[in-house]
Amino acid sequence: MSATHSFPVTVYYEDTDLGGIVYHANYLKFIERARSDWVRGLGIDQNALRAQGIVFAVHRIEADFLAPAHLDDRLTVWTRPEQATPARMVLDQQVLRGQAVLFRARATLVCMTVQGRPRRLPPELAHIGAKIGGIA
Repeated sequence: MSATHSFPVTVYYEDTDLGGIVYHANYLKFIERARSDWVRGLGIDQNALRAQGIVFAVHRIEADFLAPAHLDDRLTVWTRPEQATPARMVLDQQVLRGQAVLFRARATLVCMTVQGRPRRLPPELAHIGAKIGGIA
């Protein structure tokens, strides 16, 4: 599977404010769903990892709101790994309507134990990190 991932999103009424514009916090939900789908597509079972005491957490998100999405819009969330260390990965995520980028985020994810201690990325993600040149 390619490291770059595409995830479709339809804007529903519950995603919008009274003006029919997507509420800003919902973009974070859209990109979270896309990240989860990306990880699942890599063959990583997050439930099995959690049973082993390993979880992912968002450490940082830098976000740019560039243009509004509206009720019934068909959007695409693109996720692409940008950097990696043995326990952390930085992802570039974009929400598009057609070719127009509406929202852009840079999400830093960390791998850790359920007790909050750093943990190495699973091999499936470490392999991607090696491809982008971030993991030694």
